[in-house]
Amino acid sequence: MATTTATEPVMEKPHAAHEVNGTHFGNPLAHANTTDSARLPAFGGEFQPGLYRPTEHRKFANPAPLGLCAFALTTFVLSLINIQCREVTKPNIAVALAFGYGGFVQLLAGMWEMAVGNTFGATALSSYGGFWLAWAIVNTPGGFNIVASYAVTDSAGKATGNHVNDLNNAVGFFLLGWWIFTTILLICTLRSTVAFFLLFFTLDIAFLMLAIGHLAADAKGKGNVASTKAGGYFGLFAAFLAWYNALAGIADDSNSFFVVPVAHFPWSQKGREQRAALTKTERETV
Repeated sequence: MATTTATEPVMEKPHAAHEVNGTHFGNPLAHANTTDSARLPAFGGEFQPGLYRPTEHRKFANPAPLGLCAFALTTFVLSLINIQCREVTKPNIAVALAFGYGGFVQLLAGMWEMAVGNTFGATALSSYGGFWLAWAIVNTPGGFNIVASYAVTDSAGKATGNHVNDLNNAVGFFLLGWWIFTTILLICTLRSTVAFFLLFFTLDIAFLMLAIGHLAADAKGKGNVASTKAGGYFGLFAAFLAWYNALAGIADDSNSFFVVPVAHFPWSQKGREQRAALTKTERETV
């Protein structure tokens, strides 16, 4: 710590490995100041899309990496099934993940985000935790009879073939709602980091493609395979981006030899500060 007077803000000296020409990279908590008036730049590892208060004195650990990892692993497994990797098409194994990790654990992370005062993180993680729980309820084999309720049968219990796409349309509506919700969150990341924005962008496209895959089913009730696979690939991108943001939130000087770099958009607060610092350096060298 630098020696200061009673009226001067207390600043931590940035780690040399994280500073280049006055520009910081990676986890902002690795070189945060500790004043009440300070604001840290947007950071996906904290699930913060804009400037936020330093959090080094909070009573809770950072819940964002937990929620991101829960989302990532569940999305990763289901996306591999959506692209029919190794010809696996049954999503049953993803149901267990959706209940236990993507659903319950991510919902807990969202509640903890609320406890630390992060409205965006609480809204996003809690909502996607709810999504996975709802998806698991729909897809639980023989558990809630939601899928079976859409089957149209005659008095003998045999399928009639009428309204064969009712289930596909209903699931399509379900996914379209999540696409709209994700678009709302995407708008809130436009002034954050590139990795944070890309997480929601790829997830947004994944929901849209999966919805189209159900809504564009053929007359026999078979979903559009191309759209579903496209949604699966975008889901894989979203999963890896979620893991990347989680690693950025976990790695710091105390546990890692490197800090994960995060790029800020030029129009963000941090981007403008970096341009101003670069311009000042150039003028001083002239």
